[in-house]
Amino acid sequence: MDKNELFSILNDWNFWRQDLDTGIVRITYIERFKYLSTSNQVITVTGPRRAGKSYLMRQMCSVLMNEGIKKENLLFVNFEDPRFTSLDTKLMDQIFSTYKEFLSPKGEITIFMDEVQEVEGWEKWVRMMHELKKAKLIISGSNAKLLSRELGTLLTGRHLDLSVFPLSFREFLEFNGITKTDKLDLVTLETDIKGLLRRYIEFGSFPEVVLSEQKKEILLSYFGDLVTKDLLRRFKVRKSEEMKSLTKYYLKNAGNLTTFSSTEKFLELTASTVEKFSSYFEDVYLVFFLKRFSFTVKEQEKSPRKVYAIDTGLCNTIGFRFSENIDKLVENIVFLELQRRQAQQPEIELYYWKDVHHREVDFVIKKGQKISELIQVCWNVSNPKTKDREIRSLIKAMDELKKEEATIITEEHNCVENVKGKKIAYVPLWRWLLG
Repeated sequence: MDKNELFSILNDWNFWRQDLDTGIVRITYIERFKYLSTSNQVITVTGPRRAGKSYLMRQMCSVLMNEGIKKENLLFVNFEDPRFTSLDTKLMDQIFSTYKEFLSPKGEITIFMDEVQEVEGWEKWVRMMHELKKAKLIISGSNAKLLSRELGTLLTGRHLDLSVFPLSFREFLEFNGITKTDKLDLVTLETDIKGLLRRYIEFGSFPEVVLSEQKKEILLSYFGDLVTKDLLRRFKVRKSEEMKSLTKYYLKNAGNLTTFSSTEKFLELTASTVEKFSSYFEDVYLVFFLKRFSFTVKEQEKSPRKVYAIDTGLCNTIGFRFSENIDKLVENIVFLELQRRQAQQPEIELYYWKDVHHREVDFVIKKGQKISELIQVCWNVSNPKTKDREIRSLIKAMDELKKEEATIITEEHNCVENVKGKKIAYVPLWRWLLG
Protein backbone atom coordinates (compact mmCIF):
# COMPACT_ATOMS: atom_id res chain seq x y z
CA MET A 1 0.00 0.00 0.00
CA ASP A 2 1.05 3.58 -0.59
CA LYS A 3 2.43 4.90 2.70
CA ASN A 4 0.51 8.18 2.49
CA GLU A 5 -2.74 6.26 2.11
CA LEU A 6 -1.70 3.95 4.92
CA PHE A 7 -0.93 6.84 7.26
CA SER A 8 -4.30 8.39 6.42
CA ILE A 9 -6.03 5.19 7.57
CA LEU A 10 -3.96 5.06 10.77
CA ASN A 11 -4.65 8.71 11.50
CA ASP A 12 -8.40 8.02 11.57
CA TRP A 13 -7.97 5.52 14.42
CA ASN A 14 -5.49 7.42 16.58
CA PHE A 15 -5.41 10.39 18.94
CA TRP A 16 -2.49 12.07 17.20
CA ARG A 17 -4.45 14.97 15.68
CA GLN A 18 -7.92 14.55 17.13
CA ASP A 19 -9.94 13.60 20.17
CA LEU A 20 -11.68 10.26 19.70
CA ASP A 21 -14.84 9.07 21.42
CA THR A 22 -13.87 6.71 24.23
CA GLY A 23 -17.42 5.92 25.38
CA ILE A 24 -18.42 5.29 28.98
CA VAL A 25 -15.44 4.15 31.03
CA ARG A 26 -15.66 0.55 32.24
CA ILE A 27 -13.78 0.85 35.51
CA THR A 28 -13.39 -2.86 36.30
CA TYR A 29 -11.56 -3.53 33.05
CA ILE A 30 -9.47 -0.36 33.23
CA GLU A 31 -8.28 -1.32 36.72
CA ARG A 32 -7.44 -4.80 35.44
CA PHE A 33 -5.55 -3.25 32.51
CA LYS A 34 -3.55 -0.98 34.84
CA TYR A 35 -2.56 -4.02 36.86
CA LEU A 36 -1.57 -6.11 33.82
CA SER A 37 0.32 -3.25 32.13
CA THR A 38 2.88 -3.15 34.94
CA SER A 39 4.26 -6.40 33.51
CA ASN A 40 6.38 -6.77 30.39
CA GLN A 41 3.95 -9.28 28.88
CA VAL A 42 1.77 -9.10 25.79
CA ILE A 43 -1.79 -8.29 26.92
CA THR A 44 -4.55 -10.14 25.07
CA VAL A 45 -8.06 -8.64 25.16
CA THR A 46 -10.59 -11.30 24.21
CA GLY A 47 -14.37 -11.47 24.12
CA PRO A 48 -17.38 -11.67 21.82
CA ARG A 49 -17.93 -9.34 18.90
CA ARG A 50 -19.59 -6.05 19.95
CA ALA A 51 -18.82 -6.50 23.66
CA GLY A 52 -16.93 -3.21 23.65
CA LYS A 53 -13.30 -4.31 23.15
CA SER A 54 -12.47 -1.51 20.70
CA TYR A 55 -13.84 1.22 22.98
CA LEU A 56 -12.07 -0.36 25.92
CA MET A 57 -8.76 -0.25 24.05
CA ARG A 58 -9.35 3.43 23.31
CA GLN A 59 -9.96 3.93 27.02
CA MET A 60 -6.64 2.19 27.68
CA CYS A 61 -4.97 4.68 25.31
CA SER A 62 -6.58 7.51 27.23
CA VAL A 63 -5.33 6.08 30.54
CA LEU A 64 -1.76 5.96 29.22
CA MET A 65 -1.98 9.54 27.92
CA ASN A 66 -3.29 10.71 31.29
CA GLU A 67 -0.27 9.04 32.88
CA GLY A 68 2.02 11.20 30.76
CA ILE A 69 2.74 9.02 27.74
CA LYS A 70 2.83 11.10 24.56
CA LYS A 71 0.08 10.35 22.06
CA GLU A 72 2.74 9.94 19.37
CA ASN A 73 4.01 6.92 21.29
CA LEU A 74 0.69 5.12 20.96
CA LEU A 75 -0.31 3.30 17.78
CA PHE A 76 -3.84 1.90 17.33
CA VAL A 77 -4.57 -0.40 14.38
CA ASN A 78 -8.01 -1.77 13.52
CA PHE A 79 -7.48 -4.77 11.25
CA GLU A 80 -11.16 -4.88 10.32
CA ASP A 81 -10.82 -1.57 8.46
CA PRO A 82 -11.87 -2.50 4.89
CA ARG A 83 -9.34 -0.07 3.41
CA PHE A 84 -6.49 -2.46 4.21
CA THR A 85 -6.02 -4.25 0.88
CA SER A 86 -4.09 -7.25 2.22
CA LEU A 87 -3.84 -8.68 5.70
CA ASP A 88 -0.43 -10.26 6.25
CA THR A 89 2.78 -9.65 8.17
CA LYS A 90 4.13 -7.47 5.33
CA LEU A 91 1.26 -5.08 6.04
CA MET A 92 2.14 -5.14 9.75
CA ASP A 93 5.76 -4.27 8.93
CA GLN A 94 4.60 -1.49 6.61
CA ILE A 95 2.22 -0.07 9.23
CA PHE A 96 4.99 0.04 11.83
CA SER A 97 7.60 1.60 9.52
CA THR A 98 5.11 4.18 8.18
CA TYR A 99 4.09 5.12 11.71
CA LYS A 100 7.73 5.60 12.76
CA GLU A 101 8.58 7.58 9.63
CA PHE A 102 5.65 10.00 9.94
CA LEU A 103 5.69 10.53 13.73
CA SER A 104 9.29 9.78 14.81
CA PRO A 105 8.27 8.67 18.32
CA LYS A 106 10.90 8.97 21.06
CA GLY A 107 10.99 6.38 23.83
CA GLU A 108 8.85 3.30 24.42
CA ILE A 109 6.08 2.58 21.91
CA THR A 110 2.78 0.88 22.75
CA ILE A 111 0.84 -0.78 19.92
CA PHE A 112 -2.87 -1.65 20.15
CA MET A 113 -3.95 -4.16 17.51
CA ASP A 114 -7.71 -4.68 17.27
CA GLU A 115 -9.09 -7.97 15.81
CA VAL A 116 -5.55 -9.15 15.11
CA GLN A 117 -6.70 -12.66 14.20
CA GLU A 118 -7.72 -11.27 10.79
CA VAL A 119 -4.02 -11.15 9.84
CA GLU A 120 -2.36 -14.30 8.51
CA GLY A 121 0.74 -15.08 10.59
CA TRP A 122 0.13 -12.31 13.13
CA GLU A 123 1.41 -14.40 16.05
CA LYS A 124 4.96 -14.64 14.69
CA TRP A 125 5.08 -10.88 14.13
CA VAL A 126 3.85 -10.26 17.68
CA ARG A 127 6.50 -12.59 19.10
CA MET A 128 9.24 -10.89 17.06
CA MET A 129 8.20 -7.42 18.24
CA HIS A 130 7.97 -8.61 21.84
CA GLU A 131 11.30 -10.45 21.93
CA LEU A 132 13.18 -7.59 20.22
CA LYS A 133 11.50 -5.16 22.66
CA LYS A 134 10.44 -2.89 19.84
CA ALA A 135 7.10 -2.11 21.48
CA LYS A 136 4.65 -3.03 24.21
CA LEU A 137 1.73 -4.91 22.66
CA ILE A 138 -1.97 -5.04 23.47
CA ILE A 139 -3.91 -7.25 21.06
CA SER A 140 -7.60 -8.04 20.81
CA GLY A 141 -9.63 -10.77 19.13
CA SER A 142 -13.06 -12.35 18.96
CA ASN A 143 -11.85 -15.93 18.74
CA ALA A 144 -10.82 -17.50 22.04
CA LYS A 145 -9.35 -20.70 20.60
CA LEU A 146 -7.32 -19.00 17.90
CA LEU A 147 -5.69 -16.55 20.28
CA SER A 148 -5.06 -19.08 23.02
CA ARG A 149 -3.72 -21.72 20.62
CA GLU A 150 -1.36 -19.45 18.71
CA LEU A 151 -0.15 -17.52 21.72
CA GLY A 152 0.09 -20.68 23.79
CA THR A 153 2.44 -22.13 21.18
CA LEU A 154 4.60 -19.09 20.47
CA LEU A 155 4.27 -16.93 23.58
CA THR A 156 4.11 -19.44 26.44
CA GLY A 157 4.56 -17.48 29.65
CA ARG A 158 4.76 -14.20 27.73
CA HIS A 159 1.14 -13.05 27.66
CA LEU A 160 -1.63 -12.11 30.11
CA ASP A 161 -5.35 -12.27 29.35
CA LEU A 162 -8.14 -9.75 29.88
CA SER A 163 -11.56 -11.25 29.10
CA VAL A 164 -14.30 -8.76 28.14
CA PHE A 165 -18.01 -9.53 28.44
CA PRO A 166 -21.14 -7.53 27.63
CA LEU A 167 -22.08 -5.16 30.45
CA SER A 168 -22.42 -6.39 34.01
CA PHE A 169 -25.55 -5.15 35.79
CA ARG A 170 -23.51 -2.54 37.64
CA GLU A 171 -22.12 -1.28 34.33
CA PHE A 172 -25.62 -1.43 32.83
CA LEU A 173 -26.89 0.89 35.57
CA GLU A 174 -23.99 3.28 34.90
CA PHE A 175 -24.86 3.32 31.19
CA ASN A 176 -28.40 4.27 32.28
CA GLY A 177 -27.29 7.11 34.53
CA ILE A 178 -27.20 5.34 37.92
CA THR A 179 -23.59 5.71 38.99
CA LYS A 180 -23.83 5.27 42.76
CA THR A 181 -24.97 2.02 44.32
CA ASP A 182 -24.10 2.25 48.01
CA LYS A 183 -26.65 1.08 50.60
CA LEU A 184 -28.50 4.41 50.82
CA ASP A 185 -28.75 4.67 47.03
CA LEU A 186 -30.16 1.15 46.83
CA VAL A 187 -32.97 2.12 49.19
CA THR A 188 -33.94 5.27 47.32
CA LEU A 189 -33.45 3.87 43.80
CA GLU A 190 -34.81 0.36 44.31
CA THR A 191 -37.87 0.86 42.07
CA ASP A 192 -35.76 2.31 39.25
CA ILE A 193 -33.19 -0.47 39.58
CA LYS A 194 -35.86 -3.17 39.40
CA GLY A 195 -37.33 -1.58 36.28
CA LEU A 196 -33.90 -1.51 34.64
CA LEU A 197 -33.35 -5.14 35.64
CA ARG A 198 -36.34 -6.15 33.50
CA ARG A 199 -34.76 -4.41 30.51
CA TYR A 200 -31.40 -6.01 31.32
CA ILE A 201 -32.98 -9.47 31.21
CA GLU A 202 -35.11 -8.82 28.13
CA PHE A 203 -32.68 -6.97 25.85
CA GLY A 204 -29.33 -8.12 27.21
CA SER A 205 -26.28 -5.98 27.73
CA PHE A 206 -24.31 -5.40 24.56
CA PRO A 207 -23.22 -1.75 25.01
CA GLU A 208 -24.61 -0.47 21.71
CA VAL A 209 -27.95 -2.19 22.34
CA VAL A 210 -28.20 -0.66 25.81
CA LEU A 211 -27.68 2.85 24.43
CA SER A 212 -30.00 2.48 21.42
CA GLU A 213 -33.77 2.59 20.93
CA GLN A 214 -33.54 0.10 18.03
CA LYS A 215 -32.59 -2.80 20.27
CA LYS A 216 -34.08 -5.73 18.36
CA GLU A 217 -32.84 -4.45 15.01
CA ILE A 218 -29.27 -4.23 16.36
CA LEU A 219 -29.50 -7.67 17.96
CA LEU A 220 -30.65 -9.15 14.65
CA SER A 221 -27.66 -7.55 12.90
CA TYR A 222 -25.34 -8.92 15.61
CA PHE A 223 -26.72 -12.39 15.04
CA GLY A 224 -26.11 -12.02 11.30
CA ASP A 225 -22.53 -10.89 11.89
CA LEU A 226 -21.85 -13.73 14.31
CA VAL A 227 -23.11 -16.35 11.88
CA THR A 228 -21.68 -14.89 8.69
CA LYS A 229 -18.35 -13.36 9.78
CA ASP A 230 -17.39 -15.33 12.86
CA LEU A 231 -18.73 -18.77 11.97
CA LEU A 232 -19.40 -19.41 8.29
CA ARG A 233 -16.51 -17.39 6.90
CA ARG A 234 -13.88 -17.92 9.59
CA PHE A 235 -14.40 -21.67 9.88
CA LYS A 236 -15.19 -22.17 6.17
CA VAL A 237 -18.49 -23.91 6.95
CA ARG A 238 -20.43 -25.19 3.94
CA LYS A 239 -23.56 -26.31 5.81
CA SER A 240 -24.79 -22.77 6.44
CA GLU A 241 -28.46 -23.62 7.04
CA GLU A 242 -27.56 -26.44 9.41
CA MET A 243 -25.29 -24.14 11.38
CA LYS A 244 -27.98 -21.46 11.63
CA SER A 245 -30.46 -24.08 12.84
CA LEU A 246 -28.06 -25.27 15.54
CA THR A 247 -27.35 -21.69 16.62
CA LYS A 248 -31.07 -20.99 17.02
CA TYR A 249 -31.55 -24.31 18.80
CA TYR A 250 -28.99 -23.41 21.47
CA LEU A 251 -30.36 -19.89 21.90
CA LYS A 252 -33.85 -21.36 22.39
CA ASN A 253 -32.55 -23.87 24.93
CA ALA A 254 -30.39 -21.63 27.12
CA GLY A 255 -30.33 -23.05 30.63
CA ASN A 256 -31.27 -26.57 29.52
CA LEU A 257 -29.32 -29.81 29.53
CA THR A 258 -28.08 -31.02 26.17
CA THR A 259 -26.00 -33.76 24.58
CA PHE A 260 -24.60 -33.98 21.07
CA SER A 261 -26.56 -37.17 20.43
CA SER A 262 -29.92 -35.71 21.53
CA THR A 263 -29.31 -32.63 19.38
CA GLU A 264 -28.44 -34.94 16.48
CA LYS A 265 -31.93 -36.45 16.61
CA PHE A 266 -33.66 -33.10 16.89
CA LEU A 267 -31.87 -31.35 14.01
CA GLU A 268 -31.00 -34.34 11.81
CA LEU A 269 -27.29 -33.56 12.03
CA THR A 270 -24.65 -36.12 12.88
CA ALA A 271 -23.35 -36.00 16.45
CA SER A 272 -19.85 -35.31 15.15
CA THR A 273 -21.13 -32.30 13.18
CA VAL A 274 -23.00 -30.99 16.23
CA GLU A 275 -19.87 -31.37 18.34
CA LYS A 276 -17.70 -29.61 15.75
CA PHE A 277 -20.14 -26.70 15.29
CA SER A 278 -20.58 -26.42 19.07
CA SER A 279 -16.84 -25.97 19.53
CA TYR A 280 -16.97 -23.14 16.97
CA PHE A 281 -19.74 -21.44 18.97
CA GLU A 282 -17.60 -21.58 22.10
CA ASP A 283 -14.60 -20.21 20.20
CA VAL A 284 -16.49 -17.04 19.22
CA TYR A 285 -18.15 -16.67 22.64
CA LEU A 286 -21.67 -17.30 21.35
CA VAL A 287 -22.54 -20.13 23.77
CA PHE A 288 -20.97 -21.85 26.77
CA PHE A 289 -21.33 -25.42 28.00
CA LEU A 290 -21.37 -26.09 31.74
CA LYS A 291 -20.24 -29.51 33.00
CA ARG A 292 -21.85 -31.53 35.75
CA PHE A 293 -19.94 -31.65 39.02
CA SER A 294 -18.42 -35.01 39.85
CA PHE A 295 -15.41 -36.23 41.77
CA THR A 296 -14.37 -38.23 38.69
CA VAL A 297 -13.38 -36.70 35.35
CA LYS A 298 -14.98 -39.59 33.45
CA GLU A 299 -18.38 -38.89 35.04
CA GLN A 300 -18.09 -35.18 34.20
CA GLU A 301 -17.27 -35.84 30.57
CA LYS A 302 -20.02 -38.37 29.86
CA SER A 303 -22.84 -36.38 31.56
CA PRO A 304 -25.09 -33.92 29.67
CA ARG A 305 -23.99 -30.31 29.75
CA LYS A 306 -26.01 -27.16 30.31
CA VAL A 307 -25.94 -24.62 27.51
CA TYR A 308 -25.89 -20.86 28.11
CA ALA A 309 -25.80 -17.92 25.71
CA ILE A 310 -23.53 -14.88 25.74
CA ASP A 311 -26.54 -12.55 25.93
CA THR A 312 -30.19 -12.89 26.94
CA GLY A 313 -31.16 -10.25 24.39
CA LEU A 314 -30.05 -12.64 21.64
CA CYS A 315 -32.10 -15.41 23.28
CA ASN A 316 -35.22 -13.26 23.27
CA THR A 317 -34.71 -11.94 19.75
CA ILE A 318 -33.70 -15.20 18.07
CA GLY A 319 -34.85 -17.87 20.47
CA PHE A 320 -37.92 -17.51 22.65
CA ARG A 321 -40.41 -15.14 24.27
CA PHE A 322 -39.29 -13.20 27.32
CA SER A 323 -42.36 -13.69 29.51
CA GLU A 324 -42.56 -17.44 28.93
CA ASN A 325 -38.95 -18.20 29.84
CA ILE A 326 -38.06 -15.78 32.63
CA ASP A 327 -36.61 -18.54 34.86
CA LYS A 328 -34.15 -19.72 32.21
CA LEU A 329 -33.21 -16.17 31.28
CA VAL A 330 -32.48 -15.31 34.91
CA GLU A 331 -30.40 -18.46 35.22
CA ASN A 332 -28.45 -17.37 32.14
CA ILE A 333 -27.89 -13.93 33.70
CA VAL A 334 -26.49 -15.57 36.84
CA PHE A 335 -24.22 -17.81 34.77
CA LEU A 336 -22.77 -14.82 32.88
CA GLU A 337 -22.09 -12.95 36.12
CA LEU A 338 -20.28 -16.02 37.46
CA GLN A 339 -18.25 -16.09 34.25
CA ARG A 340 -17.21 -12.46 34.83
CA ARG A 341 -16.13 -13.29 38.36
CA GLN A 342 -14.25 -16.34 37.12
CA ALA A 343 -12.36 -14.13 34.64
CA GLN A 344 -11.18 -12.03 37.59
CA GLN A 345 -10.39 -15.11 39.70
CA PRO A 346 -9.03 -17.85 37.42
CA GLU A 347 -8.86 -20.37 40.28
CA ILE A 348 -12.67 -20.56 40.29
CA GLU A 349 -14.36 -23.52 38.54
CA LEU A 350 -18.08 -23.64 37.67
CA TYR A 351 -20.36 -26.69 37.48
CA TYR A 352 -23.96 -27.75 37.94
CA TRP A 353 -24.99 -30.60 40.29
CA LYS A 354 -27.44 -33.42 39.66
CA ASP A 355 -28.07 -36.77 41.34
CA VAL A 356 -29.57 -40.05 40.15
CA HIS A 357 -33.05 -38.93 41.24
CA HIS A 358 -32.78 -35.88 38.91
CA ARG A 359 -32.53 -33.42 41.79
CA GLU A 360 -30.55 -30.49 40.45
CA VAL A 361 -28.65 -27.43 41.71
CA ASP A 362 -27.89 -24.80 39.11
CA PHE A 363 -24.37 -23.77 40.12
CA VAL A 364 -21.54 -25.29 42.10
CA ILE A 365 -18.58 -22.95 42.58
CA LYS A 366 -15.29 -24.65 43.32
CA LYS A 367 -12.32 -22.63 44.51
CA GLY A 368 -9.07 -24.55 44.57
CA GLN A 369 -9.82 -27.95 46.08
CA LYS A 370 -12.93 -26.84 47.98
CA ILE A 371 -16.57 -26.20 47.13
CA SER A 372 -17.06 -22.54 48.03
CA GLU A 373 -20.71 -21.92 47.04
CA LEU A 374 -23.94 -23.57 45.97
CA ILE A 375 -26.41 -21.38 44.08
CA GLN A 376 -29.97 -22.22 43.07
CA VAL A 377 -32.00 -19.91 40.81
CA CYS A 378 -35.76 -19.74 41.41
CA TRP A 379 -37.42 -16.56 40.19
CA ASN A 380 -40.73 -17.11 42.01
CA VAL A 381 -40.72 -18.96 45.34
CA SER A 382 -44.28 -18.01 46.31
CA ASN A 383 -45.57 -21.40 45.15
CA PRO A 384 -45.00 -23.84 48.09
CA LYS A 385 -44.48 -26.84 45.78
CA THR A 386 -41.86 -24.99 43.74
CA LYS A 387 -40.06 -23.76 46.83
CA ASP A 388 -40.10 -27.21 48.42
CA ARG A 389 -38.67 -28.80 45.26
CA GLU A 390 -35.81 -26.30 45.07
CA ILE A 391 -34.99 -26.67 48.77
CA ARG A 392 -34.99 -30.48 48.63
CA SER A 393 -32.48 -30.44 45.77
CA LEU A 394 -30.33 -27.88 47.53
CA ILE A 395 -30.33 -29.75 50.86
CA LYS A 396 -29.37 -33.00 49.12
CA ALA A 397 -26.44 -31.29 47.39
CA MET A 398 -25.39 -29.61 50.63
CA ASP A 399 -25.34 -32.98 52.38
CA GLU A 400 -23.34 -34.63 49.60
CA LEU A 401 -20.85 -31.77 49.22
CA LYS A 402 -20.65 -31.05 52.96
CA LYS A 403 -21.83 -27.43 52.80
CA GLU A 404 -23.72 -25.73 55.62
CA GLU A 405 -24.80 -22.63 53.66
CA ALA A 406 -26.30 -22.02 50.21
CA THR A 407 -28.04 -19.29 48.21
CA ILE A 408 -31.33 -19.14 46.30
CA ILE A 409 -31.55 -16.22 43.87
CA THR A 410 -35.12 -14.92 43.51
CA GLU A 411 -37.16 -12.02 42.17
CA GLU A 412 -38.24 -10.49 45.50
CA HIS A 413 -37.67 -12.91 48.39
CA ASN A 414 -34.99 -11.59 50.75
CA CYS A 415 -34.41 -13.51 53.98
CA VAL A 416 -32.48 -16.32 55.64
CA GLU A 417 -34.03 -19.66 56.63
CA ASN A 418 -32.69 -22.60 58.59
CA VAL A 419 -33.76 -25.93 57.09
CA LYS A 420 -32.64 -29.22 58.66
CA GLY A 421 -29.73 -27.44 60.28
CA LYS A 422 -28.68 -25.79 57.00
CA LYS A 423 -28.61 -22.05 56.35
CA ILE A 424 -30.31 -20.94 53.12
CA ALA A 425 -30.12 -17.28 52.07
CA TYR A 426 -32.78 -15.94 49.66
CA VAL A 427 -31.38 -13.01 47.69
CA PRO A 428 -33.15 -10.89 45.04
CA LEU A 429 -31.33 -11.05 41.71
CA TRP A 430 -30.61 -7.32 41.53
CA ARG A 431 -28.97 -7.33 44.96
CA TRP A 432 -26.87 -10.38 44.12
CA LEU A 433 -25.72 -8.85 40.83
CA LEU A 434 -24.58 -5.73 42.67
CA GLY A 435 -22.58 -7.82 45.11
